[in-house]
Amino acid sequence: MPLRISAFPKCYLDRIAGERSMSVFDWIDMARSLDADGLEMYDGFFTSLEDAYLDQVGERLEAAGFAMPMLCCSPDFTNPDPDGRKRAVEREAELIRVTRRLGGPRAVCRVLSGQRYPQVGRKQGLAWVVACIEQVLPVAREHDIVLGLENHYKDSFWRYPEFAQKKDVFLELVAAIADRTHFGVQYDPSNALVAGDDPIELLRAVADRVVSMHASDRYLAEGATLDELRQTDGTLGYSPNLRHGVTGRGLNDYDAIFRILAEHHYRGWVSIEDGMNGMEEMAESLAFLRRMSARYFS
Repeated sequence: MPLRISAFPKCYLDRIAGERSMSVFDWIDMARSLDADGLEMYDGFFTSLEDAYLDQVGERLEAAGFAMPMLCCSPDFTNPDPDGRKRAVEREAELIRVTRRLGGPRAVCRVLSGQRYPQVGRKQGLAWVVACIEQVLPVAREHDIVLGLENHYKDSFWRYPEFAQKKDVFLELVAAIADRTHFGVQYDPSNALVAGDDPIELLRAVADRVVSMHASDRYLAEGATLDELRQTDGTLGYSPNLRHGVTGRGLNDYDAIFRILAEHHYRGWVSIEDGMNGMEEMAESLAFLRRMSARYFS
């Protein structure tokens, strides 16, 4: 069967979760024009976590014909302050409950490692993150929710980039969590590019653990090269010369990505993370994903 496709409004993230000039209800209504089966949510979209408010969100999603496949959360499990890590665990546990209420069983609740604080070393950071994930896993099992660890760059409201941004750290973290029923990988090929890694190599390393996927693309500005964009740590960051655009027309090899996913019998959602240049490009990206799904999963 073809894969289910969802959309995430990266273009409106600041408006909905930052300045509050748009509401999550505005976004749901706008998305009715898109050929999507679901809409991903971000916990910053919500102005309340009370059941009555969440049910209003769920009812609006259902009325628009959408499922809620994943809730994007950004726990900071590397916070040097023990109380900060405790709050991050408690918040993630609460958001697992929210994920179940809006998405139902087997929906994905995203987890991140945390920020790359200068004073936190690799060994210590990994130990903290593993301990925090192990604390929230029982909650995920209780609610039958899947934790999806994303190879992320940086939450928009964080000071530092992702602790496990680079492939070697990310893979070590994934390998440290044995659970394959309620924990897996939220794969994002564009984030691998931003990390200075090969998206295909990363996917091959985690393909049997992918539970959800973001699909966007990056383009080099005219005259720019990847080598010129590399920073001292090997990452690219959000350079102005590495730009968003229609999925399938940029640096990512989506034929290879979908072929690998099909070989591993992937049945999760693919979510377009796009629209930085307008809803028209998001619609084009969704159409591309429909074609790729039909090609590799029909």
